[in-house]
Amino acid sequence: MSISNEAVEQIIRTSLPDAQIRVSGDGYKYEADIISSAFEGLMTVKRHQLVYAALNAAITSGQLHAITLRTKTPAEASA
Repeated sequence: MSISNEAVEQIIRTSLPDAQIRVSGDGYKYEADIISSAFEGLMTVKRHQLVYAALNAAITSGQLHAITLRTKTPAEASA
């Protein structure tokens, strides 16, 4: 059982409501581009931990198997 791209986006949005999120995937492997001011001052590992915390239930249930994250602040995205 897999999860839709839209569902992954909505789960992330619950933790990062200001984020610009783009999720693509095939039901097995997903990619997410996330731009959020919540990432200001955080190293990449901490940014990913924020996103993984939001996705934890989908990961542990097996709905979400693999996801590649690209996380940026608004300033990084506009550079």
